[in-house]
Order: sequence, then C-alpha cells, then structure tokens
Amino acid sequence: MTREFILFSRIGQTDANFGNLHDAGRLDIVHECIISSLFLSHGLRRDVIFHAILNGSPNPPVHIKIDGQTLYDVRTDMETWQSIFKKVLSGKQHPGISKDKTSFEALLKSKTENHSIYVLEESGKNLKNVEFGDNPVFVLGDHVGMPKKAELFALRFGEKISLGKTPYLATSCITVINYTLDQKIKF
Repeated sequence: MTREFILFSRIGQTDANFGNLHDAGRLDIVHECIISSLFLSHGLRRDVIFHAILNGSPNPPVHIKIDGQTLYDVRTDMETWQSIFKKVLSGKQHPGISKDKTSFEALLKSKTENHSIYVLEESGKNLKNVEFGDNPVFVLGDHVGMPKKAELFALRFGEKISLGKTPYLATSCITVINYTLDQKIKF
C-alpha cells in the first residue's frame, strides 16, 4: 500500500529565479510538507509519494513529484531543498524527483482508479471516523488554501475529511495523517 499527498500551492514559484524558498511563493511551505510526508527519524518513508502543484509565476502549473521509493541524496534542511528546487525547476534531474506540466485536475483524474481520494477541509468527516481505502491520496492546500473550484473538482472523486474545526498547518495535517495510518499497520 502506498500513500500519496497532493499539495495545491497557489503561489509556489515555477522557475528557478529566486533567492530563498520563502520569497519563491512560499516554497518553504512545500519544503516543510515534503519533510512531513517522506522523512522519519534516520530514514525515509519508501511507501510515500508527494506531489506539489505549483501555480505561481511565471509559467504555471508545474507538477513536482517526489517518490520515496527512489529518492536519495537528500537531507531535511532548507538549504538542501532550496538547491534541489532550483535544480529541478531549471530542468535538471535529481534522483526520485520529477517535474512536468501536469495540472491539478489531470493529476487527480489519474488517481481515480485504484486509489481512495481524501480532501482535507475543516468541515469534513472527522479523521478518526474514516476507514481508509487502499492507496489513499490526500489533497490539501498551502497557507492560502485551495481555491473553491479546485476543491469542488477534487470532491467529485473523493471524500472530504477533517482533523477537526481547528485549522492546522498543512505540514501538521500530513504528520497527523501519517501517524494515524502508521497506527493501523499490523506488525
């Protein structure tokens, strides 16, 4: 079973012309979500795939896919990921990371077979009451949130779930989801 996260970044910069991740349309938030999705203490989650759909200037959308199965030569610090983002956004390769022009809608449509899609929203069904299907895909927005149109599109294929009425950071939501799913794994 794999788990996937799709982060809709409204303003994530789509080229490598930036000085730091914060000023690049808050790619620092994308970085934090990558760390929460894929990293364990002294290890990587090999069963996780993280997707970021960047919708900032100058040429959106850009889809960055990070596959825990093939990812290597990484650390968790921001400087490492700033270098990786610059490299990937300029068209160069990094092991386990790919870049293309797939839109949010096209990516979601590609996940409708053999995946269960869950859209995070405060008004959704409480996470603790959800029976997760095989190969879950979790859709969430960055600090700005998903546009209503994108959320409604995602809900055509998935179920709205929530961590409760308190709005948490996207990275915290990912951590809680990983913890919840880890608890369901039988040893």
